[in-house]
Amino acid sequence: MNDSLNAALKKAKRKQLLKTIITSVIVILILLPILDKTGNYFAAKSSASLHEALFLHHAIAEPNIQIDSQMISNSSMFGGNIVTNRSKNINGYVVGWSTLTSSYDWTVGQIDDNELKPGFYWSDTNFYEYDKQTKNKVAKFYHPSIKKYFKGVPNELKEISQMDNHVAEVAVSFNQPYTLQEIEEKIPDNLNIVWLYMTSEIVDESKGPAGMPVYGYDPSVSPKAAYNSFIDDLERYGTDDDMIQDFLKKNKNKSYDNVEILGVMLTGQTKNFKALENQNFIRGASVGATAQIVPYIKPEK
Repeated sequence: MNDSLNAALKKAKRKQLLKTIITSVIVILILLPILDKTGNYFAAKSSASLHEALFLHHAIAEPNIQIDSQMISNSSMFGGNIVTNRSKNINGYVVGWSTLTSSYDWTVGQIDDNELKPGFYWSDTNFYEYDKQTKNKVAKFYHPSIKKYFKGVPNELKEISQMDNHVAEVAVSFNQPYTLQEIEEKIPDNLNIVWLYMTSEIVDESKGPAGMPVYGYDPSVSPKAAYNSFIDDLERYGTDDDMIQDFLKKNKNKSYDNVEILGVMLTGQTKNFKALENQNFIRGASVGATAQIVPYIKPEK
């Protein structure tokens, strides 16, 4: 009797286990497409947000750096990467710049801050920042209200103007803010104004580089329209940034002719920078990327 009961119980357990397995398989087969669709939806939403954040950041915080292409890599229902290929335009010469590999998942996108931040070269004779992948020197801006910078404020105009047969970019920082009209009167016509330095955090830079971002825009197509776009972008970008909010409060409704600019990124043939040597409106000049002129590529100026 006991043997028959045990056999019946074992048979019932096997049947129940089989039912459970079958039910689980059916549930999994039903849920997998739903999970896949849901995962892809949230991953796509996060990737779109990261795409937008990357373009927004480059529009206002990457002097003379262009996005050449931006594509999704290693994509899955759980997330993936966005690869951003970038370059600089140095007076008609395209110079490579670091590639970003940013990541996203269902809930958040993370810009590749490691490659955005420059490397530092520091020795007894030299101190400068460089792009980690291309190893090109980074052109730096210096805020007129920050009185003391670590290692001082360089003026490299004499050195760059002595380079023969090259094109270069130079970040020129002013001794005080100027309007665009005042700047255009001071900058020679044979140099390109490719970026306007508008604002950055005022911090202690005397003990070492604080690594604070600078904000500005490219005025080359239509300066006034570009400024209005910059203000709109800055509003979206800096909702929680007190410095940005203070800048917007002071400038949002100001007449464009009265908007003050702290510096400019210039590109041109190295010989054309000589005209800016010893000009008293220039506090500092930092050379960035350079390229040798070749016969088959004509400089823009």
